[in-house]
Amino acid sequence: MNSNIIEINEEKVKDHLGNFVRETVEETLNAMLDAEEQLCRAQKHERSAERQGYRSGHYQRNLQTRAGDVKLKVPKLKNVTFESAIIERYKRREISVEEAMVEMYLAGVSVRRVEDITEALWETKVSPGTISNLNKKIYQEIEKWRNLPLAKHYSYVYLDGIWMKRSWGGQIKNVSVLVAIGVNEDGFREIIGVCEGAKEDRESWVGFLRFLKERGLEKIDLIISDKSLGLVESIPNFYPKTKWQRCVVHYYRNVFSLIPQGRRKEVATMLKAIHAQENLEEPTKKKDQIAEKLEKMKLRKAAEAVRTGSLETFSYYDFPVEHWKRIRTNNGLERIMKEIRRRTRVIDPFPDG
Repeated sequence: MNSNIIEINEEKVKDHLGNFVRETVEETLNAMLDAEEQLCRAQKHERSAERQGYRSGHYQRNLQTRAGDVKLKVPKLKNVTFESAIIERYKRREISVEEAMVEMYLAGVSVRRVEDITEALWETKVSPGTISNLNKKIYQEIEKWRNLPLAKHYSYVYLDGIWMKRSWGGQIKNVSVLVAIGVNEDGFREIIGVCEGAKEDRESWVGFLRFLKERGLEKIDLIISDKSLGLVESIPNFYPKTKWQRCVVHYYRNVFSLIPQGRRKEVATMLKAIHAQENLEEPTKKKDQIAEKLEKMKLRKAAEAVRTGSLETFSYYDFPVEHWKRIRTNNGLERIMKEIRRRTRVIDPFPDG
């Protein structure tokens, strides 16, 4: 005897349920659209002073929803323009479908892939122009977020820039995007600034720091960054009492550029010993010892970089010991920069700011 007393065709059940949901959504939306008192401010055949316009049949429009493609019967009105909270004029997609397309694009999915995905999910293909128009809706929100007022005081601020390509009058040029992360008084990190700069030079950093200052940021205890000369020179103009911490990882890379490839592992161990000390006096002594060793190894340029440059990496010793690991490098911001690069790889170059 067959153990399956009742056999179920799962595909047919799924199709039936899908059609049932779609038809229910379609009927519900059409019933809501057909509410006479909402459209004309009067019941059917009712004569009153409050009536606004008259019904004149309807026209059919397709609407893409999560339940599938539904057919709406949109009322035609005389003497009044059809306005409804149910569906905007000329709208072709449910808001969740539009949001999904914008989310895909912002997550780093190319326009072509967005087209393919929408076709697979909703059996309809959207044009690149449609996706571009949808993205314009969020530009206003992005600008609002980018210009939000800032807290007066951030304990630590990480600064860095990333290079992008942008079209300028038919020519492709490099442009820097400057980013700032702030650690507030509760110990949480926030992205507090994003700004386009022509170059990662002094003029660009001056404009960026002024941008932060004008939004209310008055006090910073420590700024962590690589040694961008334009940035280091600009900090005292806006935050004269702020200390500057040169990113230890970037500093190591600068030293490695001055030594042969085969010696880097050995030198890396020596450099790490400088920043493994328990107070500010010890690394100051240690860096002189390391510089002497490098001179004996005939690595004079590296020895000079250690003797002078390492002093710029000791600012974190003036802050709580439990913070040292987090504030001596720019790694937190570097991770965000990698994510920006991953998501923008599908757009090259950018058409505008």
